[in-house]
Amino acid sequence: MEYRVQAHNTARESENRIHDDAVARRFGFTGGLVPGVDVYAYMMHPAVARWGLSWLDHGRAECRFLSPVYDGDKAIVIADETTDGLGLRVQSGDRSCATGAATLPSGAPQANPFETPPAPPEMRPPADEASLAVGRLLGMQPLHLTDEFSARYLSGVRETDPIYTHEHLAHPGLVLRTCNWALSHNVVLGPWMHVGSTVQNLALARIGDTLGVHARVSANYERKGHRFVELEALVLASGRNVARVTHVAIYRPRQVAAIE
Repeated sequence: MEYRVQAHNTARESENRIHDDAVARRFGFTGGLVPGVDVYAYMMHPAVARWGLSWLDHGRAECRFLSPVYDGDKAIVIADETTDGLGLRVQSGDRSCATGAATLPSGAPQANPFETPPAPPEMRPPADEASLAVGRLLGMQPLHLTDEFSARYLSGVRETDPIYTHEHLAHPGLVLRTCNWALSHNVVLGPWMHVGSTVQNLALARIGDTLGVHARVSANYERKGHRFVELEALVLASGRNVARVTHVAIYRPRQVAAIE
């Protein structure tokens, strides 16, 4: 199966300036990056087409981002049948942009509760080894998911599957985006990049729910000059556990030090 979508940079005006054309070019990219969580949203279209509500309720997915997807580019999600489910790839032009997989485990998995994090601070500290120390708990400013917000989101990620409006459901890409907010609502980040996630869905998130996240920093390390942070997160919808996520980001790219 191939799913083709004209990519759209939904974060051009966001605080993360890696999505700004001028800043991204200083980092060696062609232009502002389409957010990784939106590329994940593209990748999950074949999984939902294959398994429908069952996958949204208790499916599993993983994604790893290899090369940017740019605004206006044609992104092609290639879904190949495997013994476990679907192998996923994203191509844009001659570039391999992402790899991943989606599966449908038998039965609904369980997730242990996370300790409730404090509310995000009014004055966020800069992102560094101290503010993102291993063990730190991170939450987000709650988001009430309205029909209007969902419609804007679906338009932004160019989603064409009617299941979300017909069943009044939150999109899996929006569920994953809460893990980005766990970072950006708690620390001041420079240009940064989401590089991969593993997601276990636990229940359906619906329009009318209030989304939140309980996250814990599980690793903070340097590799090839980049500074990485890893989160273990539990996403909630009106208090219900809806996804367990391992989320990985470069919060301080090596280019920042070079520019400074």
